[in-house]
Amino acid sequence: MLHPRDVAGAHDGGADRIFVVDDLGLDGLSAEPSVVSAVCKETDLPVRAMLRLNDTFTTTGGELTRLVGLGEDYLAVGAEGVSFGFLTSDLTVDVEVCAHLADALGVVPWTFHRAIDASLETSLAWRQLRGLPGLDAVLSAGSSRGMGSGHEELTDRAVSDAGVADLLMAGGGLRGEHVPWLVRAGVHQFQVASTVRPGGTKKAHVDAGHVRAWRMLLDDAADRAAGRPTG
Repeated sequence: MLHPRDVAGAHDGGADRIFVVDDLGLDGLSAEPSVVSAVCKETDLPVRAMLRLNDTFTTTGGELTRLVGLGEDYLAVGAEGVSFGFLTSDLTVDVEVCAHLADALGVVPWTFHRAIDASLETSLAWRQLRGLPGLDAVLSAGSSRGMGSGHEELTDRAVSDAGVADLLMAGGGLRGEHVPWLVRAGVHQFQVASTVRPGGTKKAHVDAGHVRAWRMLLDDAADRAAGRPTG
């Protein structure tokens, strides 16, 4: 979500959570606290905001101090949690930085974003993430090239490990045909991103009809996976 005017479409369409981010051209950077505040005032849905200040998956000591301050600002204006994810120069999860941020913000719920798709060894990354305090979602497409390349890897990983399935938030090129397979694998968190904007462009606001279509698809897949009657 880029703007408070996106809130109505997400809310009316049946979204469960709102993610506030800036500059989608750089895969998302931190928004101004005033934007997060305005979004929070428009909805009672849980809101999370991105903590990322440059277009890489690394950060510096100076940036880390700024990120803590931004996170505190987001929480103060009503955000339920945050999203961040950092790697070391060796492309492993920067456990020290991530744990520092989580601890500094009071162990609020947070999402590790798609930095995991740039990690050198995904299985190691998943093991590193599990012990981090407050983490309740890992946004991944299964590949740095997006869900079109990574959905089979994601599905297989979720099937083989219930802990992964529980944490996984599938997103990054998500398509409708991916959903039933992921839901049957135990995945229950999805990020639909620009697919809920007409034409998939950030110039268009989130559309309630687009959100509702995803909501219906996800609910139907969940009912089928559970053996419940579907409409």
